[in-house]
Amino acid sequence: MNLFKKIILSLFSLALLCAPSMTFAYNLGDSGTLFRNLGSKTGIQQDAQIEDIVGAAIRTALTLVGLVFLVLMVYAGYLWMTARGEDSQVEKARKIVYASIIGLVIVMSAYAITVLVTSRLGT
Repeated sequence: MNLFKKIILSLFSLALLCAPSMTFAYNLGDSGTLFRNLGSKTGIQQDAQIEDIVGAAIRTALTLVGLVFLVLMVYAGYLWMTARGEDSQVEKARKIVYASIIGLVIVMSAYAITVLVTSRLGT
């Protein structure tokens, strides 16, 4: 098992172990109050439109895509810097860089098309 897989497995395990302590569970006696409190803490108003909620979900997804892009670029850079002249490792790093850039361009293009279409339909 290489170092990268060990690091990813360790981070995933740590996230699973810490997840229960981060929930800060509420008393579920009155679920209406629970959801009003949850909505106010997330920044979504009680009279929020579906567009606002979908927009927040899209922003969250784009943040995650950006995070994945960053992780892939750092990993590819690490591979490239530690290649020590091995052409196969440099080629693997290049493929990761190209694939991650293409994926980012596709996601950003889809977002731009979505914004264009929804802005034309909304007004």
